[in-house]
Amino acid sequence: MTAGPVCTPEELRTLFLFEQLDDDQLGQLCRAGRMEVIEPGPVYREGAPATCFYVLVEGSVVLTKQSGDQDVEMVRTSHRGAYSGAWTAYMGDRVPQVYGTSMTVPERSTFFVLDADDFARFMAEWFPMALHLLEGLFFGNQSSREILAQRERLLALGSLSAGLTHELNNPAAAAVRATAALRERVAGMRHKLGMIASGAYEPAALRALVRIQEEAVELVAKAPTLSPLEASDREDTLGEWLEDHDIAGSWNIAPTFVQAGLDVAWLERVAATVEPPILAGAIAWLNYTIETELLMNEIADSTTRVSSLVGAAKQYSQMDRAPFQVSDVHELLDSTLVMLSGKIGGVDVVKDYDRALPPVPAYAAELNQVWTNLIDNAVSAMDGHGTLTVRTYRDGDCVAVAIGDTGPGVPDDIRDRIFEPFFTTKPVGEGTGLGLDISWRIVDKHRGDIRVESRPGRTEFVVRLPLNPQGDDGD
Repeated sequence: MTAGPVCTPEELRTLFLFEQLDDDQLGQLCRAGRMEVIEPGPVYREGAPATCFYVLVEGSVVLTKQSGDQDVEMVRTSHRGAYSGAWTAYMGDRVPQVYGTSMTVPERSTFFVLDADDFARFMAEWFPMALHLLEGLFFGNQSSREILAQRERLLALGSLSAGLTHELNNPAAAAVRATAALRERVAGMRHKLGMIASGAYEPAALRALVRIQEEAVELVAKAPTLSPLEASDREDTLGEWLEDHDIAGSWNIAPTFVQAGLDVAWLERVAATVEPPILAGAIAWLNYTIETELLMNEIADSTTRVSSLVGAAKQYSQMDRAPFQVSDVHELLDSTLVMLSGKIGGVDVVKDYDRALPPVPAYAAELNQVWTNLIDNAVSAMDGHGTLTVRTYRDGDCVAVAIGDTGPGVPDDIRDRIFEPFFTTKPVGEGTGLGLDISWRIVDKHRGDIRVESRPGRTEFVVRLPLNPQGDDGD
């Protein structure tokens, strides 16, 4: 930087920012400020203490903002009077006094430069009403965004809670039903034990029944999965065999035996093992045994499902983990899909994961909010019918997470606006317009980026997260 030409009121008056000031005000500006000639190169960096207010007099300026490990160009202009720097100095310590962008000059340029304290003083003295209006606008907008962002989070939480409650209810209800049925079967087995205790069976026959019972339990554990047609054919065959052997309730017993993997050959072996008079009792005893095993399996499956859902909720909320940690994106995505399963409903979900991807350093709970917003938007765009694709892959030094849908796509005329705060295409009351804005801020906090590619029938949001982020912005 070198001293520029002498500052004059006449020169300042040619700049649109100062054209309505009187001679005395322009004179005060000249005495407080200075003209500086800046050679090509950086002038200040984003995040550094904001000490000066710059107004372009001649030349050009480029403003950039950091995204991930890159500087994204926001403004490039040679318009006289363009300003940047410490423009929020008038709000004092109520906002962080740091540069919000980085400024570079691509050619030798001249600026009128005013120290931040002088800029704040002139604003307060000359424009008190405008100052109050600007403050109100700044803090009012900030407050509105925080209120709506909180509402967005509460709405998402309510939707997730409703979905989780629905998902928990199904296995819990199944466990309750199976437990009630199991109680009846155990009562029946107690009755059979009473008959055995009364000496109705010979010791040899009893040993044979116990051996058959153990074999049946082993078969239940190895039972094959049958198609509906295969199961129906086997039930008919078993039902006929049971009827031929005068077994009461044969058509009720047959489906249970088929589910356990029993066939006619096995039943023939049972019939050859026990005496004909006790065959019906043996079959009834086997039926109680198999039903008991199947019901216990159902209870185990249901409680495992409940445990899995609770685990997914715990993973999603990250309630017992450090805010910033090394995380597997696949675990985060899976927990989000489980939490949103109620809303996903009939949508087909395709997961295409690159399991070789390393974990990423991240605020895991916040990333889950990103996945929630993107998946929720995708499902809404498809109106509950279509294919949701969640894929991961490596993109250079980044982990990429792509969430796609088969909805109508994002229209070209609004594609550039979807990340704007408060912009939404949903009906009034159904969306705050902050979902993608919040997602963008979270991804930016991780020094990553988010982009969208869209055409009718295919829309994909891609989030890239650096494996080795440089620095940390904190909470």
